[in-house]
Parts: sequence; structure tokens; C-alpha cells
Amino acid sequence: MSERLEELKRFVELMPGDPFPLYGLALEHRSEGNFPEAAKAFEQLMAQHPAYVPQYLMYGKLLAGELANRSKAREVLQLGIQKAQQAGNRHALGELMSELEGL
Repeated sequence: MSERLEELKRFVELMPGDPFPLYGLALEHRSEGNFPEAAKAFEQLMAQHPAYVPQYLMYGKLLAGELANRSKAREVLQLGIQKAQQAGNRHALGELMSELEGL
């Protein structure tokens, strides 16, 4: 395991109330090509921090692309659209809608 992954895991443990370290961990797994671990981190993030809007776009892209699960990608992106609307995050809303339309 890379030093960066180890550090991110420590941050996740040290800051369980902060979604950003877990989001970083998911992205790092994805960038290293460990797509199942990335998906696990995104699932944990969704369970623990459902209001963290950025996760939905990146998880949807992982599902639609590397994991070839378009149906799950649609579900995640649709949930992200709801969360972006609730948060009033118009930028994220546009990105999520565009990604969903592209499926």
C-alpha cells in the first residue's frame, strides 16, 4: 500500500466527522486502479456523509466507467441530483445532470 493511502486512512480515522479524507481515499484508490476499494470507500462515504455532494459525481463516473455498472451509476447520480438540489449547489447539480444525460 502506498504511503499516500496509509496517510489518508489515518486521516479518515482521525476525522470521522469530516467527509473529505474519505473522499480523498476513494479518489486515491481510483487513481491507483483499485476500483473495488474505491467503490467501498464511496459506499462508506455515502452511508456516513450523505450530504457531501461531490462524492456523487465521482462515484457515478467510477460506476459508469471503470466498473461498467450503468444502472448503479444512474441511481447514484440521481441521488446526487437530489442532494445538490437540497444543498442549493447549482454547479454540482449541472455536472450531475450532464453526467446522467450522458449515460
